[in-house]
Amino acid sequence: MKGIYPARGRVFRPWKNGGGQTAEIAVSPVAADMETFSWRVSVASVASDGPFSEFPGIDRVLTVTEGGPMVLEIGGREHLLDETSPPFAFSGEAPVMARLCGPPLLDFNVMCRRPLRAEVVKGPFQPAQMLSGSAQARLVLLLEPRAGFERLDLIDLDARPEAGPALRGAATISVRIIG
Repeated sequence: MKGIYPARGRVFRPWKNGGGQTAEIAVSPVAADMETFSWRVSVASVASDGPFSEFPGIDRVLTVTEGGPMVLEIGGREHLLDETSPPFAFSGEAPVMARLCGPPLLDFNVMCRRPLRAEVVKGPFQPAQMLSGSAQARLVLLLEPRAGFERLDLIDLDARPEAGPALRGAATISVRIIG
């Protein structure tokens, strides 16, 4: 179905640095690779400690969706992330070391090549807020089943604007790509 990226059937592949696995959900332009994307959304499984890949010219936002917690060390500072944490933004150039402090985790990642940027909000879905203003993309990752969609399905609201009202109040991670 156009505009729906179901969680079921996602294919996980090794990270760029080989230290974990990722499943790309959506990318722009369509079929772009890691060197040519403008923006990319994915989920990643983290099962062990280790460095993150560096992505020069890319801004990243990571949100833990299950498992963990995890500590990210960036520039000598530690940031504890778990399922209750808000989306965490950091530069793709920054050396990042991850340390698991609990069970393996799954996280949701948004990557934008500058000058694009991502507004990422975790919480009850507010369709009016997501659909206002201009954006290159408006995406919603469901954190609970709702309106016939499954947990971790991604909905492209530009392709499926009618889904917005049905998702009102659902636990989500909402993404607006701007620039």
